[in-house]
Amino acid sequence: MDHPMPPAPASPTPGPSAARAFPSRRRGRWHPPTTETAPTRAVLIAGAVLFLLLVLLAPLISVFAEALADGLPGYVAALTDPEALSAIRLTLLVAVLSVPLNALFGLAAAWAIAKFEFPGKSLFITVIDLPFSISPVIAGLVYVLVYGAHGVLGPFLQAHDLQVVFALPGIVLATMFVTVPFVARELIPLMQEQGTGDEEAALSLGASGWQTFWRVTLPNVKWALLYGVLLCNARAMGEFGAVAVVSGRIRGFTNTMPLQVEILYNEYNTVAAFAVASLLAVLALATLVLKTLLEWRYGDALMARRGH
Repeated sequence: MDHPMPPAPASPTPGPSAARAFPSRRRGRWHPPTTETAPTRAVLIAGAVLFLLLVLLAPLISVFAEALADGLPGYVAALTDPEALSAIRLTLLVAVLSVPLNALFGLAAAWAIAKFEFPGKSLFITVIDLPFSISPVIAGLVYVLVYGAHGVLGPFLQAHDLQVVFALPGIVLATMFVTVPFVARELIPLMQEQGTGDEEAALSLGASGWQTFWRVTLPNVKWALLYGVLLCNARAMGEFGAVAVVSGRIRGFTNTMPLQVEILYNEYNTVAAFAVASLLAVLALATLVLKTLLEWRYGDALMARRGH
């Protein structure tokens, strides 16, 4: 004989202790998850804003103010000086050469780490992060010891009339060293989170490895790749320590914009120094604006990829 099922117990009504423990649930209204008072929140926000004003905005404004101290003609004259133009061209050339190479390496390294298992994988990840813990000056010295005239490969390079240190190749290598982690570190966590399911599905449908990469893997990581490239580019244009060692600081030939700023400032040519520095700041701000515009224009797609 079938017995009727007993009625489900009613959900217990939260008592006073529960209401006190979870104040955001009382009366069905939203409450902030923290218990700071309004004056405390105001002090914290004001402190953060004041910190940004003193540490970021005030120095940035002062750079442009000093650059325009002699008016617009003086500013233009400082930037059109032959040595300044040479530094600008070299800085842009180094970025054009080093950033794509690092993007290719970062993409390949992230692919290998996230999609395959191989001996020494943890060591490989550690080596990628090495530039974060090594001073750029030490990195420059290492390149001098390897590629300099008295270095390990110095006699071979001289015998074949090849110059790395105190020339463009050394500057590019040093810049690549300090910017290696940026693209890879943007891609590795995302690829590891996505796993290999999409690629396996594409291969099961008859796609080749190259088709799988172009039509599945690359579209899934394009936003992280772009972010890494933007960060890498900003770091490459502003690098000072490693480049200062391997470039030799030859005026008009191997001086990048950061090196040119230091030379002009040490010569008490402050207007010209801050003029070149302001151009570096404009390039950095342009990178930030580009990143913001991409987030605004493709925000939905970006959030979809991050939540994938």
